[in-house]
Amino acid sequence: MSVGEAKQHLGLVAQIVEDWKSNGRDWTKPGFQALAVHRFGNWRMGIGSKLVRAPFSVAYRTLFRGVRNLYGIELPYSTQVGRRVVIEHQGAIVIHGNAVIGDDCILRHGVTLGNRNRERPFDAPVLGTGVSVGAGAKILGAIAVGDGAQIGANAVVRTDIPAGSVAVGIPARIVSAAARKAS
Repeated sequence: MSVGEAKQHLGLVAQIVEDWKSNGRDWTKPGFQALAVHRFGNWRMGIGSKLVRAPFSVAYRTLFRGVRNLYGIELPYSTQVGRRVVIEHQGAIVIHGNAVIGDDCILRHGVTLGNRNRERPFDAPVLGTGVSVGAGAKILGAIAVGDGAQIGANAVVRTDIPAGSVAVGIPARIVSAAARKAS
């Protein structure tokens, strides 16, 4: 099931409750609040009449800027976010509006999911299901990170990462499963 299909199956309240549970049932966590604002931003776009949607859009923009400015988490409504995503820590998290984050992903502080250059402003990463992104990691450009991949802290990822792989370093390189067990 794609991220879009999953969102259609859950209403706004059900999505927020699921996010709340995934974030340790703590509504004060900045990551949960950023996700709740994101879900609200998507929900309001389903309101057909622009006149009726207008006050919800004003509320969304106010909440979005509040989360961005207070917690340092920039998560636009246009980003496709799967279910049970956890943004573990606050601060310096920037996510491109065209990025896709799969179900059960974890993002830590200082993560950037963004484009690589001005000539291709709409290029953004796609994270599969169960991807874990370490603190300070940068994933740049129209690349795919496969299901269950792990991105190490401070890694700079500029190429596709296969499912189940671990990527570390600057630029990121794949660490094989055998090498991981030996260390």
